[in-house]
Amino acid sequence: MNATARTGHLPVAVPAAIAGAWLLAIVAQTSGDAALFDHGALAHSRLPPWVAIGLVLVAWQVMVAATMLPSSLPMVRLFTAASANQDRSGVVLAAFISGYALVWTAFGALALAGDLALHQLVHRMPWLEVRPWLPAAGALALAGAFQFSALKDRCLDVCRHPGVYLLHHYRRGVGKAFHLGRGHGLFCLGCCWALMLLMLAVGMANLAWMAVLAGLMAYEKVGRHGRRLAPVAGLVLLALAVLVLAHPAWLPPGLVDSS
Repeated sequence: MNATARTGHLPVAVPAAIAGAWLLAIVAQTSGDAALFDHGALAHSRLPPWVAIGLVLVAWQVMVAATMLPSSLPMVRLFTAASANQDRSGVVLAAFISGYALVWTAFGALALAGDLALHQLVHRMPWLEVRPWLPAAGALALAGAFQFSALKDRCLDVCRHPGVYLLHHYRRGVGKAFHLGRGHGLFCLGCCWALMLLMLAVGMANLAWMAVLAGLMAYEKVGRHGRRLAPVAGLVLLALAVLVLAHPAWLPPGLVDSS
């Protein structure tokens, strides 16, 4: 058996990465070390900036592996089967996953920069600093509204039919595999970026929310009734945003800027 040892057509390393990411999240939460993976806490820690940014990006990779990779298993399985007869099939698969990871890493870096800028804005506006539920309600409303967008529906349609996408874009070679993974990642980003912004806000501070958001994003893509669930989730998020505005005690733990 080669380096991409398989269970069926799925490399063992892929489910192992998902399980490892969730295990790390659980250990961080139960041990009280979740702050080591919280972008807000790290940004205002005494650590050197490059160390804090590095830890945030590591935490982001863990969250992507835990929450986004499960929804991409159908595509990974199909690509693994299609590329099995290529030379250096393990390298080809690694290139595919690297292209996918690059998209989410770039988004994570941009989201982190935007979040830090938002924190600075909040701290310069006393009336907003004493009302931390307002940005959180805005994030919930944004995620809820995006559930009804044409862009989300179009990107979800591509993600729900990985075989069709693979048939049209598959080419042999390491470089082509990287481009294919990047393209798949862009469609994945297109349908899940707003929910992942909530994930960034929550981090590992609330495993229940992390699990709910991960389950929602996965079922939207692979579930039998995923198309019907998307607008229902949108209504729930919008309703929660209204509840938070009306009564901030409804704010889910982890969405408050406690820095």
